[in-house]
Amino acid sequence: MPQDKKTHTPKDSHYARLRRQHRDQTASGPSGGALEGAPKQRLRDAASGRPLLADGLVRLYGLHTVREALANKRRRIRRLLVTRNAQERLELGELTALPFPAELVEPREIDRLTGADAVHQGVLIEAEPLKVSRLDQLGETNLVLVLDQVTDPHNVGAILRSAVAFNAGALITTARHSPQESGVLAKAASGALEHIDHIEVRNLADALRELHDAGFTSIGLDSEGPEVLESTLPDGRIALVLGAEGKGLRQKTRETVSALARLDMPGAIRSLNVSNAAAIALYAARRRLG
Repeated sequence: MPQDKKTHTPKDSHYARLRRQHRDQTASGPSGGALEGAPKQRLRDAASGRPLLADGLVRLYGLHTVREALANKRRRIRRLLVTRNAQERLELGELTALPFPAELVEPREIDRLTGADAVHQGVLIEAEPLKVSRLDQLGETNLVLVLDQVTDPHNVGAILRSAVAFNAGALITTARHSPQESGVLAKAASGALEHIDHIEVRNLADALRELHDAGFTSIGLDSEGPEVLESTLPDGRIALVLGAEGKGLRQKTRETVSALARLDMPGAIRSLNVSNAAAIALYAARRRLG
């Protein structure tokens, strides 16, 4: 794509907002804000979901992902790499005015860090992972999504995007057998990672019982569920529970949820990708709750 040489300068308020959000972040925290000479390791497995840098930072890339990260007051950004074209599309203005180190680079420099298959769109940030929350920090939301060992970061990212679109209050996962924050997950989420609380629990059955005590009805999605989803949805708080593709919900989870339900699919194929199933279930739940 040809790059426009004309530089777009946004309003001063845009710079001021970024400076306010990141002034203290770049001067404090476990990474200290200084990346020069920090030990780094090369990208390992792009689908592993693990932090990519030896100092615990993650690399996030893509226009939507980075734009939302820049606007998130909770996000601690340590460095930005951007091409001229992406700089203008993001309306960053002069890079020296940003409150963290930023560098204008050629696309191949970002390719080298992300891998050739990553669609980075000319921008990458190195940032601290967002902090996960505890179940007792769940707010007054009436809709949450619970994942039972869904490990594919592409699927989890797509689920996050749907969860934010339908205004779910939190994504609840187990501390083990769930992907950590990564560039792959964040790119699939297309910015949604910055807009929803992520709650980690040690024991999913115990967490479901806590949700029941808090007034939630938990609905486990199962292609062979005895009831269709719509008939199980209550007027009150809803927790939708989905399992990994192939094995589905674990037995203990099936025994703990308030109800098992299926999506009504009259066609020859009776199951969906977990991210597609999540989107349909979220739509039905949101329609019920209004």
